[in-house]
Amino acid sequence: MDKLELLYEGKAKKLYRTSTPGLLWLEYKDDATAFNAQKRGSIQGKGVVNNRASAMIFERLEREGIPTHFHELLSDREMLVKDVRIIPVEVVVRNIATGSLTARFAIPDGTPLRPTVLEFCYKSDALGDPPMNRDIILAMGLATPEQIDALADYAHRINAMLQALFDQIGLTLVDFKLEFGLLDGKVVLADEISPDTCRLWDKATHERMDKDRFRRSLGGEAEAYQEVLKRLEGLLRK
Repeated sequence: MDKLELLYEGKAKKLYRTSTPGLLWLEYKDDATAFNAQKRGSIQGKGVVNNRASAMIFERLEREGIPTHFHELLSDREMLVKDVRIIPVEVVVRNIATGSLTARFAIPDGTPLRPTVLEFCYKSDALGDPPMNRDIILAMGLATPEQIDALADYAHRINAMLQALFDQIGLTLVDFKLEFGLLDGKVVLADEISPDTCRLWDKATHERMDKDRFRRSLGGEAEAYQEVLKRLEGLLRK
């Protein structure tokens, strides 16, 4: 298989066409952004962590019956993924209040959320990924009622699986973002699952082990990312 022309370059990844129809070549970068790219920088080794962590988690989810776009790990920074049509609706899953939720609703930081909160956001950097509800999604023609139901169902199932997974390695899954795509008309999980897209707190020390270290200028970003990968590999690569 040959890696061909660059199709798309985003904030954290590059996507290339391949010589095999239906498969794309995904390369993870060390670039870091926050606050809709208003803050920019880099985290050494981030691309390696996010690529390897996502591959392991995708493989675990596939075994648990969650369809994903993952096809094959190619290298420390690269994987092959199925060519899906991204649904421009991000699903944010919140188990504990922090970040924008605390600012919008004056909920004390660290408050457990019962039930788990699902939020839909319009995938648009230009508009700042604004929150949206089911009616807006339908009115804009972004997804069908059945597809919206699938997004919510998969999000809850993935949350339960990831909470159990991260609990085994001493991490609390605070919240995370999911993106989905359509493959042959069926909803599948896409994008990545990593310290870039998850808020993870160490269960013993309550340290933030994710991109919040970059957002909040806490330092130690590379070390936190590497520690998450080390723990995941210790559990999933046995």
